[in-house]
Amino acid sequence: MAVKAVIMAAGQGTRMKSDLPKVLHQVAGRSMVDWVIAAARQVGATQIMVVVGHGSDTVTANLPDDVDSCLQAEQLGTGHAVQIAVEALGDVSSDTVLVLSGDTPLLQGSSLTSLLAAFDDGRPAAALLTADIDDPTGYGRVLRDVAGQVVGIVEHKDATDAQLTVNEINAGIYAFDGKQLSIALNDLTNDNSQGEYYLTDVVGSFSDQGLPMVAIRTDFDQVAGVNSQAHLADANQVMRRRIALELMETGVWIQDPDQVFISAETSIEPGARIFAGVHFMGRCEVGSEAQIGPDVFADDSRFGKGSMVSYSVVRNSAVGDRVSVGPYASLRSGVVLEAGSKAGTFVEMKNTSLGQEATVAHLSYMGDATIGANTNIGAGAITCNYDGVEKHSTEIGARVLIGSDTMLVAPVSVGDDAMTGAGSTITRNVAPGSLAVERSAQREIAGYADRIGKRRREKEER
Repeated sequence: MAVKAVIMAAGQGTRMKSDLPKVLHQVAGRSMVDWVIAAARQVGATQIMVVVGHGSDTVTANLPDDVDSCLQAEQLGTGHAVQIAVEALGDVSSDTVLVLSGDTPLLQGSSLTSLLAAFDDGRPAAALLTADIDDPTGYGRVLRDVAGQVVGIVEHKDATDAQLTVNEINAGIYAFDGKQLSIALNDLTNDNSQGEYYLTDVVGSFSDQGLPMVAIRTDFDQVAGVNSQAHLADANQVMRRRIALELMETGVWIQDPDQVFISAETSIEPGARIFAGVHFMGRCEVGSEAQIGPDVFADDSRFGKGSMVSYSVVRNSAVGDRVSVGPYASLRSGVVLEAGSKAGTFVEMKNTSLGQEATVAHLSYMGDATIGANTNIGAGAITCNYDGVEKHSTEIGARVLIGSDTMLVAPVSVGDDAMTGAGSTITRNVAPGSLAVERSAQREIAGYADRIGKRRREKEER
């Protein structure tokens, strides 16, 4: 039978204290609802329906193209949300319907596989995930009879004192026989303290009818809902370590899994070395034998084989094989460092390509520039690329020596094998093989220090 998934994502998430809809908060570079969608895909869900409510337009706009959504305009409870979703899905009488929560990013497909396996032997009306926790405050309790069979679920606010002592909690994750679910949803009422339609009442209805149900225990980490910024931090910590350990299993060396932040979209080849304090955001790629860190922030960037980057920020850039970056370098969008090149200490680059074996060793800014192979940029050199209105480009050829503290006023070009004298301001193109020097004549003013000292004393005496 086909598996169809319903993901509930209509809640406001007021405890997050954020304008961003709760399910769009990110864990390891993906939104929470994206993680839940991924888990549903892992078990072969043929259709995924996300129930949206608060921030519906924003949530819908961030869903994958092949994921459907339906609107719960008025939040009348979990049962009401599933009613809307099943209506949007159409006839589910021959399907298995997964009901998931959009704020459980740590849920793994393996747990859903165990849940669905309950349908392999016979066909229960429902299978539900549960977990045992020391402090179940706020969670619905799973009720069992003396034989251990599930007979119902009671919400915390509706539970009796005796029921509140139960430590087995309902995870809010179910697999239903589609036909039985449709029938039970039609009979739901809101006769409870909150005046809401509870999905948990479906489980009670099945019990009353003597329909078979099973409960599958799982780790609480997988089903813990994220309801606050503190919960979000906890989820990120668990996911961060999970990703790091998976990479280590492939042969990636990670100095301290608890001190790296690796997005789910990042790929790292075996043999790479990742030191503490590294943040990989977005889609990063790291080649084998690369050494990244300590203390590197990288976003949507690529690092070639054998590259070395430390104490630096790299954004939307491509670092080639055997390239050295840092310490304390800043590579902004559009930087391409070709094989064997170097962007050294306190170097900033933006929209610049650096040719093979070329070097910008320290204390320089290169913006909107093309720099040829084997060129050396001296300390303190900068491209003056902005005239107050527009950006202009600088072209520097191969095997060029740019003297320390050279100002290259764009648009300007320096030909192959040319040189500039230290301290020059270059405003005109430099021909290949030439030396360009632009300095005023040096002057000395004798006795100047004495004159300054006299003025200081006169000021103090006033």
